[in-house]
Amino acid sequence: MVICRYGRGVVRSDGVAKWKTRRVRWTGAALVVVLALGIGVYALLSHLRPYLHGDNCEVRTPDGFVRLDLEQAANAATIAAVSQRKHLPEQALVIAYATAFQESKIRNLTGGDRDSIGLFQQRPSQGWGKPEKISDPAYASTRFFDALVKIKRYQTLPVHVAAQKVQRSADGSLYAQHEGSAKVMAAGYTGRVTTAVRCWYSPDRRTKPRLTAAARLLQTGYGPPLHLDRGAVTVNDPALGWSVACWAVSHAQGYGLTEVRYGGKRWRADDGFAGWTNDDKAPADRVVIR
Repeated sequence: MVICRYGRGVVRSDGVAKWKTRRVRWTGAALVVVLALGIGVYALLSHLRPYLHGDNCEVRTPDGFVRLDLEQAANAATIAAVSQRKHLPEQALVIAYATAFQESKIRNLTGGDRDSIGLFQQRPSQGWGKPEKISDPAYASTRFFDALVKIKRYQTLPVHVAAQKVQRSADGSLYAQHEGSAKVMAAGYTGRVTTAVRCWYSPDRRTKPRLTAAARLLQTGYGPPLHLDRGAVTVNDPALGWSVACWAVSHAQGYGLTEVRYGGKRWRADDGFAGWTNDDKAPADRVVIR
């Protein structure tokens, strides 16, 4: 038998390179296994991705960011909608957010100190309204702003001073600690900073679509002439458009909204963590809500 050596391989005279052939075969099989595992891991991560980030919202502007849970974001959006309906300056919203942060952490509480209720911990015994009324975030926000605008030069007062003149709490200085967060949120929810608000939640928290109920809530907040008609809200101002778009994103989980499109951008519930992505077909004259 004649044996020839070529490099590290050994070829017998019968044409069989046994160990080299086996090596090639095992290498090929290993590559197939690795490729299959990679595809499987990718598919698994793609399926799990919407679950991995949990449930949260974020308001991000050049001045910073604020993390909110889904309830806080929905309430923040309602407060902003009421301020827009009343045509109030951004500073009014800053004061409202600083107050709500301190009083309830922007949650619609069912109780509190003595007979305090709701976002601003307003007390029926002090004339803020009946308990069932104060428990409505839109109503509570309206009453807060009604009291705020009666304060002379409230826009020029320090935030905590203006808040205390409305609330008359035990320690008005505590409102000051929330001023930075309140400014970030106000810039986003008024629409002055575009694409500032994003929310995300896992698929198991999806709710049945309630577009009609969402339309009623939107009009309660923003008031006429804004209304949701055939899945769209017509707007004539970019800031207002972004305010409405961020309102929809913040209420998406509660009302089963799956997509919001406006001004060349799109948000989808399927990938809410990605925030606003480019969409050349998203209109500039109306906010599309699905």
